[in-house]
Amino acid sequence: MKRYSRTAIFSIFLVSCFVVGRPVVAKDVVPTSQSQMMLSFAPLVKKAVPAVVNIFTKTRVIQTRPSLFDDPFFKRFFGGNFGPQRQRQKIQNSLGSGVLVDGDGVIVTNYHVVNGADEITVALSDRREFDARLIVADERTDLAILKIDVEGERLPYLEFADSDALEIGDLVIAIGNPFGVGQTVTSGIISALDRSAGVANDIQSFIQTDAAINPGNSGGALLTMKGEIAGINSAIFSKSGGSLGIGFAIPANLVKAVLTNGLATGKVVRPWLGATGQEITGDVADGLGLERPGGVLINRVHSFGAAYQAGLRVGDVIVSIDDKEILGPETLTFRVASSMIGETARLGVYRDGERISLEMKLQAAPESPARSIETLTGRHPLSGAVVGNLSPAYALELGLSAFSEGVVVAGTMKGSVAERYGLRQRDILFRVNGQKITNVAQAKEVLESAEGSWQIAIRRNGRTLSFKVSL
Repeated sequence: MKRYSRTAIFSIFLVSCFVVGRPVVAKDVVPTSQSQMMLSFAPLVKKAVPAVVNIFTKTRVIQTRPSLFDDPFFKRFFGGNFGPQRQRQKIQNSLGSGVLVDGDGVIVTNYHVVNGADEITVALSDRREFDARLIVADERTDLAILKIDVEGERLPYLEFADSDALEIGDLVIAIGNPFGVGQTVTSGIISALDRSAGVANDIQSFIQTDAAINPGNSGGALLTMKGEIAGINSAIFSKSGGSLGIGFAIPANLVKAVLTNGLATGKVVRPWLGATGQEITGDVADGLGLERPGGVLINRVHSFGAAYQAGLRVGDVIVSIDDKEILGPETLTFRVASSMIGETARLGVYRDGERISLEMKLQAAPESPARSIETLTGRHPLSGAVVGNLSPAYALELGLSAFSEGVVVAGTMKGSVAERYGLRQRDILFRVNGQKITNVAQAKEVLESAEGSWQIAIRRNGRTLSFKVSL
C-alpha cells in the first residue's frame, strides 16, 4: 500500500474542502487575498450590513368612494348632480433600502422610494428607527438624499468605489430589504456596464448585475469585494416582478456627484455640456473617416454652453472625455453629469480628419434670460396663464430641451380663459399672429395689441399646435 507524508495528507484535505465548498479561512478573520475572499463573504458582509438601512414610507391618498348614483342609469334619468362625492383618506405604505454614506446620518436611496411620501422612517440594522427628512430629490438620476438625527452619535457608513475602474466579471454583492422580509445579501458578478435600463431616467449608463435584486432592494448597496459602494441598486428587468438575474445599479461616481452638489447647495446642479449630437453608425463612421463606429457627432452647440466656450463646433465628433471612451450620446451625458462643476474636462475631438484636444471648464446651465414668472391678464385667449422666460437652466428644470426658445407655461389659474382653451404646464408659446415670441414682455405686448383676433402657436411634447381665436 502506498504511503503519504503528513504534508501530502494535509494538502488532500484542503483540496477536498474546496471541492465540497467548505471554507478553510476562519470567518472571523478578514481575508487578505482575492482567493480567500472567494471562500466566504461573511467578513465583508459583517462590515457592510450595519451601513445598509431599511426605509418605510407612508403616503396619504384621497380616494373617491363609488356611489350608487354614479351608475349611468341614474345619471340618465335623474341627472348627475347628487351633491359632493364621498371621499376617504387612505394610507399607502411602501418600502425600500438605503445606504449610510456619512457617520452623521446621511443616507442615499432612490428617488422613487421616497417620492411623494408624507412620512419616511429609517430602520437601522440594530432595529432602531428614526424619522428621516428629505434633503435632496433628483428625479433625473432616480436618487434622493435623506438625513436622520442621531444626536452626535457616529454611525457606520460605506465609502464609494471608483465605478470607472469596475470591469465586467468583477464579483459584487447586493444588500437590501427585498419584499420586506428583512435585510438580505445576494451575490453575483458585474454582467455589463453602460447599460440602458429602460426606466424613466435621463442618465442611461447603469451597471448590470446578476446578483438577485427584488422589489424592496431599491436604494440598497451594490458592493465591491473591498466593501465599497459600486452603485445604488435601482431597477430590475422582470416580467414576473421577481429577479431574473438582470438588475441595474446607478454607478458610484454619479452618486458621488449628486451627493456632493446636493449637500453643498440643497439642490442638484450638474454640469451642462451645451451641445447635442447623434450616435455614429457604421455608415456615418465611414463617411467621416473614422476607424469604427463610436462617439457623438455634434449637430447643435448652444452659445451659452461650456462646449461653445471650449471651441467645439457643429460637425465635430466627441470620442473621449478625460481619456474615457465615448460610445454614444448616453455615455456622453453620463460622463458630463458625473463630473463636478468647476473642474476642467479634456475633450477628445475628431475634426476634419484629425484628432484634437479641447479644454472645457465645466459649468451649470445658465439662467439667462431670468425666468420672470408672472400671470398674464387682459382680454385675450391666454389670460390667466402663468408664464416665464425659457433659459437653459429653467428648461432643464422642467424636463424640456435646453435649446427650447419662447415663453413657457408654468400653470394656469383655475377657471381662467387660458385653462378653458386647454393650455397645459410646459406648453411653449413661440408665435402669435405671425410674430416669433422670445420673452414674456414681448408676449404681453403682442397679445394685448391684437384687435380681437389671435393666431397662436405652441409646442407640446415635440409637436406644434396652433389655433385661432376671435373675440
